[in-house]
Amino acid sequence: MPNFEHPEYPEATLLHLESMVPCRESQVSSLLSIFGERQHFSFPSIFIYGHTSSGKTYVMQTLLETLELPHVFVNCVECFTSRLLLEEILTELQSLSSENKHGSHMPCDTFNDFVRLFKQEIIIQDLQNQTVYIVLDKAEQLREMEANVLPGFLRLQEMTDRNVTVVFLSEIVWELFRPNTGCLEPFTLYFPDYSIGNLQKILSHYHPPEYSADFYAAYINILLGVFYTVCRDLKELRHLAALNFTKYCEPVVRGEANERDTRRLWKNIESHLKKAMQTVYLREISSSQWERIQQDDGEPGHLKGLSAHAHVELPYYSKFLLIAAYLASYNPARTDKRFFLKHHGKIKKTNFLKKHEKTSNHLLGPKPFPLDRLLAILYSIVDNKVAPTANIFSQDRELRHNKVLVRFLVKTSLTAIWTLRQ
Repeated sequence: MPNFEHPEYPEATLLHLESMVPCRESQVSSLLSIFGERQHFSFPSIFIYGHTSSGKTYVMQTLLETLELPHVFVNCVECFTSRLLLEEILTELQSLSSENKHGSHMPCDTFNDFVRLFKQEIIIQDLQNQTVYIVLDKAEQLREMEANVLPGFLRLQEMTDRNVTVVFLSEIVWELFRPNTGCLEPFTLYFPDYSIGNLQKILSHYHPPEYSADFYAAYINILLGVFYTVCRDLKELRHLAALNFTKYCEPVVRGEANERDTRRLWKNIESHLKKAMQTVYLREISSSQWERIQQDDGEPGHLKGLSAHAHVELPYYSKFLLIAAYLASYNPARTDKRFFLKHHGKIKKTNFLKKHEKTSNHLLGPKPFPLDRLLAILYSIVDNKVAPTANIFSQDRELRHNKVLVRFLVKTSLTAIWTLRQ
């Protein structure tokens, strides 16, 4: 018997749906209750929220496709203006009919035009007697659009006098959406994060057919033991599981261990999982490159990448600010005219250096300097003409706030001391 019960759908369909959405039975049951039967009027709007990779998009797509409910699925990041969004909904609505899989473009400039065209399309598609679902993924982008878009979607059922439900999928709570002028409140549904037990069950469900379910479940248990504290993204964990499983199986393939020898399998893969920890989310190298590293027992540092080289690209003027700071810190102020002016006139060379200046300035460490001197040197060493804009001052502030400037000056001094002692 399926956990889901609904008089509209056969038991086989509900059993299939249950197998497709593990660990989300409670949320799917709530949605089935809200949807009701096809001809029933549902809630005008439903707001589903939860963190990234909590199954919101997947559950809604699976639910609507499995039950074969007429729906339109639109990503608000791709349709970043109200016109693109409204036109995409109308185009997708046209493609619901079997005769027209690719809807023609329908220009729609305002929300009033959208309401009129939507009503016409519902009649053309013969959808008056069933609920049409409009799903807006990444709905937090609606806050950046015109002020009438969000309230309009919340009241779309009322404005069109049609059986339509708008579903908002978002990573933020409804309180951050609610307009100051008030609006029709949607039905809210929360998708909590997957627990470690949920992740174990979901990831174990996709075990390779050539290995037993228990063997793959033991591997997933090891994987989650390493990565769960730093990564709870289901997509990323599934990628890591697929990437490292070949290495985990090597002792079994070579005949050095059996599937139950968990200790030996763990020793074989421990170092590789620690290497993979360095590149979680980054995607610095492709899956084929990572597999090649595992086969060669190499280090990921041999490949160019962000974590491998700890390389940070500074803004254009920040580089010159560091150079100017170095020159201002290790050169006396009275030498600026000599170094940075083209026509500085004659300078007497006799007794130019004082006794204490005969020692390398690098051995004495960096010295303080005023901001005006730093900017004067900056303007002289940059090829093109530089205006004293807020961009320059903000980059200087960032260098000082993040202590990049201090670390740079101290490091150059220590490097010089080490070089002189060799």
